[in-house]
Amino acid sequence: MAPMGIRLSPLGVAVFCLLGLGVIYHLYAGVISNRIAAFTSKRTVNLRDLLALSVEAAVQGGREVKRVREEDKLEEKTKGKTKEGASEKLTQGDLNSHRKMYYLIKNTYPYVQVNSEEHDETNNELGVWNRDIPADILKSVEGGRDVPADSITIWIDPLDATQEYTENLLKYVTTMVCVAVDGKPVIGVIHKPFTGYTAWALVGHGSNMKPRTTYNMNPPKVIVSRSHAGKVKGFIEEAFGNTTVILPAGGAGYKVLALLDPLDEDIEKADVYIHVTFIKKWDICAGNALLTALGGHMTTLKGEEIDYSGAAGNREGLLASIKVDHQDLVAKLPAWDSSDKH
Repeated sequence: MAPMGIRLSPLGVAVFCLLGLGVIYHLYAGVISNRIAAFTSKRTVNLRDLLALSVEAAVQGGREVKRVREEDKLEEKTKGKTKEGASEKLTQGDLNSHRKMYYLIKNTYPYVQVNSEEHDETNNELGVWNRDIPADILKSVEGGRDVPADSITIWIDPLDATQEYTENLLKYVTTMVCVAVDGKPVIGVIHKPFTGYTAWALVGHGSNMKPRTTYNMNPPKVIVSRSHAGKVKGFIEEAFGNTTVILPAGGAGYKVLALLDPLDEDIEKADVYIHVTFIKKWDICAGNALLTALGGHMTTLKGEEIDYSGAAGNREGLLASIKVDHQDLVAKLPAWDSSDKH
């Protein structure tokens, strides 16, 4: 019937009906869209499950890293320069590990944000996590807790210490997964492919790692990156004295393990970890979670917590310690020239 008693031609009636259907469609579509959005926002992920998945991803990536190195099929390339001016290497080990780790996580939780050091969309691995939870995780973590999926950011490093990997300095090489919730690191996994050693932690629930019984602060042994050991030397000696032992090493994951009580004999021991230049969050997030779970700290050089949401870079340097007065260490650090942030 035409509105208000107005008589319409057949064409007018058709147009009127189409307009009415259009209004109904948009109202219905809006309701459906809102319901989908509400459903998505209510998705949750269990952190114990995510810890077990992270361990599996790191191990699978590590197998690729080890296989490529043992078969001597690195296909080494240079993808650019680091902030210190060193060549930034890329190998087939990096890419194969990325595919295993990234797609295992994304195929299991496609609605969770995953950030990887590498990017390769040509080969979508079909693997999905089998949901097996290792016995040591079952023993240490009772049930875990559920968190909103949209609060999660996962950082993966498919091959930490690529430079050392190409030089066959394999003790420094790790694969890493970190889960941050609302920007705070809560799950950390560091896997050493060439020894099979895996460190994991879920903040507030447990870890298979522990601190050493003692740490020396008079002066400390400070572990730093091989790529800029000379640059950081003066900074450290001004803070802790000229007799401070500086230990150059490769890989941020390895440097964190050096602060703990590792079961892996090829890991050297250090008391403090310092980095004074730009570093990516996939390099440090897993180590931050491990230290936090064990009562340690990883902060910027100013003693501020690092936010693991948003951009991938941390320009404020880092200081990592455990079982010592972290803020006292911060206070000893000299003023840091902002020009060093790169």
